[in-house]
Amino acid sequence: MAYARIEGTDLYWEAHGAGDPVLLLHGGFGSIESWRPQIGALSPRYRVLAYERPGHGRSADVEGEFGYERGVVEALAFLDAYAAGPAHVIGYSDGAIIGLLLALRHAERVRSLVAVSGNLDPTAFTGSAEAEGLPVLAPLPPDPAAETTPDVDREVHRRLSPDGPDHAEAVLAKLFRLWTREPSIDPGELAGIAARTLVVSGDRDTIRPDHSLLIASSIPAAQLCIVPGASHGLLAEKPAFVNALILDFLSEDEDDAAPGPASLSPAPSA
Repeated sequence: MAYARIEGTDLYWEAHGAGDPVLLLHGGFGSIESWRPQIGALSPRYRVLAYERPGHGRSADVEGEFGYERGVVEALAFLDAYAAGPAHVIGYSDGAIIGLLLALRHAERVRSLVAVSGNLDPTAFTGSAEAEGLPVLAPLPPDPAAETTPDVDREVHRRLSPDGPDHAEAVLAKLFRLWTREPSIDPGELAGIAARTLVVSGDRDTIRPDHSLLIASSIPAAQLCIVPGASHGLLAEKPAFVNALILDFLSEDEDDAAPGPASLSPAPSA
């Protein structure tokens, strides 16, 4: 297993494929495992980089509270160490918040940004007091043919964590404290993001669709996709849809970079 020394902490990381760099930033209480469908789809065309933040996956926990500011510092240090030039950044949930802050503060390192199910502050959640009375879609009825599955993230954490199978509760406690007090991003700040941006969330996400619209409308020329029939677990629920969406978005960047007829040198005269 490969570990990178980032900001004084050993973080587990992986690289797959070859080409322009794509950095994947996982969600809170997640790991690289949650990205497996996206790694499989992206690695034939890109060099896909991913690491696990402290207390997640195979990276040991650290003393003190979690914070998005630390997440930005870690992401920047990782890019500086392992990605030559600017990278396409794809973040999910907590990773989307880190991606937004990274694109805002370190524009030279972010070629494009896909922010999946991110939020600007704790009022974005469907269960927040500020959401009372706002229209949201009802959950889809359960599929009677579907098998009951355990909490996948908890099972992955118990299996991978170097802190032992019982450390999950300590990590979750720190995460719940983080989610109730952070982030605090003024939508007006997002006008400073220069990277091409795609904002994505599920139509039944814990992040309300109106909040995803707020994020997208605050970023110049950003695109917005609300994935139908999907919750906050849309990466696992709709992997083919999400993969096609991301690949299409990244290919637009390649199309923009390709020289057009006006930029070609004229043929020599006879």
